[in-house]
Amino acid sequence: MEIHLIITGIVLIGLFLLHFIFPKYFKWKEELSNLSLINRQMMQVHSFFIAFVVFLMGILCISSAEEIISTPFGKKISLGLGIFWIVRLAVQLFVYSSKNWRGKRFETGIHIFFCLLWMYFSFTFLSNALSRCEWLRQNDEYHIPS
Repeated sequence: MEIHLIITGIVLIGLFLLHFIFPKYFKWKEELSNLSLINRQMMQVHSFFIAFVVFLMGILCISSAEEIISTPFGKKISLGLGIFWIVRLAVQLFVYSSKNWRGKRFETGIHIFFCLLWMYFSFTFLSNALSRCEWLRQNDEYHIPS
């Protein structure tokens, strides 16, 4: 499990870096120019903080994989991150219009890639959270030693 958390952390940091090309790739300067100043700034600020949180998740996974795996608090963090990524997967599948990718080879590949990536993140975090889920029980017989 530790290797999966480290891989996840590396990929999350990669996703953070990918956010730096979004403005140019998606032509935000032109696309967002029609928005009011507050809406344009909200888009930019929210995008920055999404990238920042993804970066922090990556750092957490790389620097604290053992604690995430072996402590009750780590399992709770893992549960929260698992829920986050399963909701992100649901958004990918049910919120984004298929018009964005259907019939477009590259965009379809990207859509499938990110669906699989969000599934991997969800599975990694949720399987860790629920494995040896002593933290869900109140019985000392299942206590995880510190």
